[in-house]
Amino acid sequence: MIRPRLLIPVLLLAVLSLGVETAYAQDSSWEKTNAEARKASDAGRYAEAEKLFLIALEEAEKFGPNDHRLGTSLNNLAMLYKIQGRYDEAKPLYERALAILEETLGPEHPDVAVSLNNLAVLYRAQGKYAEAEPLYKRALAIVEKTLGPGHPHVATSLNNLGLLYKMQGKYAEAELLYRQSLAVREKSLGPEHPDVATSLTNLASLYHAQGKYAPAERLHRQALAIREKALGPDHPDVAQSLNNLAELYCEQRKYAEAEPLYKRSLLIRQKTLGPEHPDVAASLDNLAMVQRERGNYIMAELLHRRALAANEKTLGAEHPDVATSLNNLGVLYSAQGKYAEAEPLHRRALAIREKSLGPEHPDVGSSLHNLALVYHSQGRYAEAEPLYERSVAIFEKSLGPDHPKVATALENQADLLKKMKRQEEAKKLEERAKAIRAKNRRDNRAE
Repeated sequence: MIRPRLLIPVLLLAVLSLGVETAYAQDSSWEKTNAEARKASDAGRYAEAEKLFLIALEEAEKFGPNDHRLGTSLNNLAMLYKIQGRYDEAKPLYERALAILEETLGPEHPDVAVSLNNLAVLYRAQGKYAEAEPLYKRALAIVEKTLGPGHPHVATSLNNLGLLYKMQGKYAEAELLYRQSLAVREKSLGPEHPDVATSLTNLASLYHAQGKYAPAERLHRQALAIREKALGPDHPDVAQSLNNLAELYCEQRKYAEAEPLYKRSLLIRQKTLGPEHPDVAASLDNLAMVQRERGNYIMAELLHRRALAANEKTLGAEHPDVATSLNNLGVLYSAQGKYAEAEPLHRRALAIREKSLGPEHPDVGSSLHNLALVYHSQGRYAEAEPLYERSVAIFEKSLGPDHPKVATALENQADLLKKMKRQEEAKKLEERAKAIRAKNRRDNRAE
């Protein structure tokens, strides 16, 4: 069974927003509006932030069609829309910002690299990995050339490209980039800088994905110690590190160790971000997962529903994170055999993901797979089979034919075929799944 995708906001990306240039300091109204908008966005007050960013954009339009400030305003509004899952609205803004910056600053300016990076992040969120990769690579080439290979912005670009490879299951390529990023940051910023903690977190998450739990725990603990010392014990990034370490323990079924970490993370986020911030919803969802695994279904449902309500209120009913909360609640009902309650939740999650992310996104594959599991468990085999087939096809196309999710989906599809008395077909799928598992084990040992 594919584990439900939980909202775990690991700081894997360092998306550089275009700052206000000091050359424009005299434009206090535009500056002030942007600053207020960023503050509202950071606090999760997205409706307020949008109004302010639109006001700033209207002011920036008056500066002329190719003014650098206009590019900045377009970029900032696009980033807000991306956070809200409004990808179709964000894309043209990012593209226009990129065109303006290339025209005004030249194609190899560091701010052009920032804009390329942000457009790549959007593509990555949509599962458009092939479109994202050349943008990340171009951004990396620009900052290496203009700022030098040892600049912290180079480390950011290395991290972002590494994340893209990790999401595709290209673990060897991702590790090389993560290690390069870590080395740059340790040398340029010092070993106890918060950005070093980010690189350590990214490397730890890679090891986690590969089942290398001991080195992952060591790196997560090192990142947590750096953040507590540099930022204080109640900083949101500390909550993030606690969350990451708890997730690692959950993967190993160490729920007693995970629960207090999730609870501390939740308290920090509620205190610093407010009760309805998306990161608070993430903590609620994750804590609910622990309760589910420990058989505390009533408490798990309460927490999942709080997370769902917070996400719907803050992000809107069609946001991908709402789909994640729906998925998690559906998994909870399936764990109790409440398939009638689980089915509509998975169906709604699937509809949201198909609309917001596109029909070939990996999360769509996960929703198809989880809905297939509901049908599979009810003996509705004819309905489950095409969903399994489509999920396998999506995973193979988006993640690659040797990704662990492909193996999981094949294994469940093979079990379905056995129940349908199609033993030879099931055997072929099992052999494919075993070959993928074996290859992943060999690759992990080689690394």
